[in-house]
Amino acid sequence: IHFYKRSNSSHTMRCWVLASLAVSLSTVSCFYLPGLAPVTYCNNPDLTTCTSDIKLFVNRLNSEESVIPYEYHHFDFCQADEANAPSENLGQVVFGERIRPSPYKIAFGSSSDSCEVLCTKSYVASNTDDQKKVSLLRKGMFMNYQHHWIVDNMPVTWCYPVENGQHYCSTGFPMGCYVDKKGNPKDACVISRDYSTADNYYVFNHVDIVISYHDGKEEDWGKYLNGAKGGRIVSVKLTPRSIAHDPAQAKEGKCVSDVAKGPLAIPGEGAVDAEITYSYTVTFRTQNEVKWSSRWDYILESMPHTNIQWFSILNSLVIVLFLSGMVAMILLRTLHKDIARYNQIDSGEDAQEEFGWKLVHGDVFRPPRKGMLLSVFLGSGTQLLSMAGITLVFACLGFLSPANRGALMTCALVLFVCLGTPAGYVAARVYKSFG
Repeated sequence: IHFYKRSNSSHTMRCWVLASLAVSLSTVSCFYLPGLAPVTYCNNPDLTTCTSDIKLFVNRLNSEESVIPYEYHHFDFCQADEANAPSENLGQVVFGERIRPSPYKIAFGSSSDSCEVLCTKSYVASNTDDQKKVSLLRKGMFMNYQHHWIVDNMPVTWCYPVENGQHYCSTGFPMGCYVDKKGNPKDACVISRDYSTADNYYVFNHVDIVISYHDGKEEDWGKYLNGAKGGRIVSVKLTPRSIAHDPAQAKEGKCVSDVAKGPLAIPGEGAVDAEITYSYTVTFRTQNEVKWSSRWDYILESMPHTNIQWFSILNSLVIVLFLSGMVAMILLRTLHKDIARYNQIDSGEDAQEEFGWKLVHGDVFRPPRKGMLLSVFLGSGTQLLSMAGITLVFACLGFLSPANRGALMTCALVLFVCLGTPAGYVAARVYKSFG
């Protein structure tokens, strides 16, 4: 009877646990991390569950040949109203990012196979201000400054072939290129034989933008489209080109994205009369084999992987183990001799005399001459080590994704400031222990 009562009570307890678990699961809700929520686009602007306007943002321009970045409006490019520019966080400001809106108008599903004119910039040889702008463009192309554009919180990439038949997708593309006085093309001028005139700059004034998206027909979130054509963007790629547009057509807002038009060249020296028409085309295509959650993978996979030098690693490990073994043998031999000598002592006078490794204990507990400096170093080291450890934990949990721009540096700086108090405590305790 007692066994039956005990079994019945345990069964009742198990039922209560399962019921509580079922109730708790029904109240569970999920959330997206900041900056990581997907955006669903569609070609119906009347729907509230999706948006039709695709915003293209521009970022600062940088170069591997210079440590100085420039804002987008530093050069004489087509500009938009910056009243609604997104605000940067602390990490973005430290890294030098300056995200601004662009004048590019992109609507989901509206593939502009024909060329769209963005703006036209005219420069007069007799105008000093115009020639300063041209000189700045020449400097940017000579030092290979790179554009950095952002669409749907993802970098716009320029993919081009590299060695071994592979393709490398760069998160930036050059504003132009230069062919030196000897006729040798530099940087991006090697991609086409059209850029071959000596001592000339070629402005990449045209871009072909290709937006790939997942239509969501076999996904749960596809129901938010309500039958409209739409999806989630998985990649945005472009190809920069230099095209000498017809000035008459450009004034009418028309252009032709034809290679036969020839490239737009600017002489390398002297004052010039120039007219640069910036244009673009947009193409949409479906790419359902790529999930939205893995849309960054193609950028990482295209990066060149260096071969791991296993021989060098094993060689270093063998050397470290060999040297550690030698030091351990020397210590063991020294201690063995000292211990054998202590065991042979008979008289009390010899026992009071200290020699060998016992002389070390007097130095172990002696306070250092610069205890304050040592305490400060220990406190600062604790602060840096704790900051790095906590930042790595948050990064592993996904809070510091590259899609959440500037989050890594912001987290590191905030933690460094907040951990100043524990660092001061550690330094004070160490300094107090010195007496």
